[in-house]
Amino acid sequence: MSTTAVLLVILAFILGCALGATLIWRSLGMRSTDLRSELDDATARLGRATTELAAASAQRDLLQQHNRELTGKTSTENDVLRALAPVAEKLTQVQRQVGLLERDRVEQYGQLAQQLDEARLSDARLLSTTHALAGALRSNSARGQWGEVQLRRVVEAAGMLSRVDFLEQVSFAATDDGDRARPDMVVQLPGDKQLVIDAKVPLSAFLAAQELTRTGDGADAPNGATSDQGLETQRTELLKQHGKALRAHVDALAKKKYWEGATNSPELVICFIPVESILSEALRADPELLDYAFSRSVALASPVSLLGILKGAAFSWRQAVLTDNARELFDLSKQLYERLGTMGGHVTKLGSSLKTSVERYNSFVGALESRVLPTARRIGAFDSASLDVVDAAADGALPGTAGADVSAIGTARAQQAGAPGVAAEPAGSVDATPRSLTAHELLDGTAG
Repeated sequence: MSTTAVLLVILAFILGCALGATLIWRSLGMRSTDLRSELDDATARLGRATTELAAASAQRDLLQQHNRELTGKTSTENDVLRALAPVAEKLTQVQRQVGLLERDRVEQYGQLAQQLDEARLSDARLLSTTHALAGALRSNSARGQWGEVQLRRVVEAAGMLSRVDFLEQVSFAATDDGDRARPDMVVQLPGDKQLVIDAKVPLSAFLAAQELTRTGDGADAPNGATSDQGLETQRTELLKQHGKALRAHVDALAKKKYWEGATNSPELVICFIPVESILSEALRADPELLDYAFSRSVALASPVSLLGILKGAAFSWRQAVLTDNARELFDLSKQLYERLGTMGGHVTKLGSSLKTSVERYNSFVGALESRVLPTARRIGAFDSASLDVVDAAADGALPGTAGADVSAIGTARAQQAGAPGVAAEPAGSVDATPRSLTAHELLDGTAG
């Protein structure tokens, strides 16, 4: 084959290779474009899937967190419920107790309403009683009896006894004219002394002034006086009349001169006013009333001051009783001392007599022991027992023994009877204590 053919073949081969390569490149380019588009689509889908996966992961984490929170809340709520179980029980008990309290409140409200009705009725009765009392106090006789009762209460409060420490409604001549007078009370004082007390209750003007004050607080005042100044003027005038009424009582008591009819009474009569305010208002309206009463020998006394006076009288009675008891005790002590002296003289005489008797008794005992007993003891030496001893010695005793015993007995009794060497008691000796001897001692020789 020629070179040209070879070259043509080679050229054709190269051209075919280039054409195939071109075709292959074009096909590969088209395929690469498709693959690139597919790769872009896959990348986009992968991005979307990654985004969705991330969102799903975040949602999953959120759900897990919510689940944990719900689980914690559930456990917390369970703990709270368990912790609130006693509270719930207590609330139930409180609710039950509130129900009982409500029921009791309703009952007590009914009782309170009933008590208020009873209180209203009691106030109404008290008001009517007060009006009746005020009406009774406007009577002179009722006021006098009330003053006497108050006086008796004050005297009894001071610890005095009726008909012992005080007398009521005592009649005696109180004036030089011989007129009989009856003071309300006479108090007994130590030393047979007396103190006259008379109760006076001037209330007309005082009650009018008090009634005027009450009407001035609410309703219109009487006599057309509606202003406070007019009411105060009327009240002042009524209180002045009250002071004048008490001054008139002082003059009446001064004229009666009760102290002239009483026994050992000071020139003074006590005018008892049963209410402190009555006396204080009178003294406020008439400041010279107290000095005026003293100048007329009349002492104005309220319950407090009279109680002080009577307490002083009761104390003086106790002191007088103590003095009488001390005097009686002194007299008894003096009598006891004198009687003890007399008894001492008798005891001295008794002691002298006893001493003489003891001396004579000792002389008798000495003479008996020195004169009579030796002879009696010698007679006693020859008793049957000694004879029996002699017989027994003669029968079976050793030679010389019985004689020695008999001689010893005889020697001892001879010495007791007055042998030399035994000192007998002198007849003239005196012992302070008498001795007592029995018959056996006298006869047996054991005396002394």
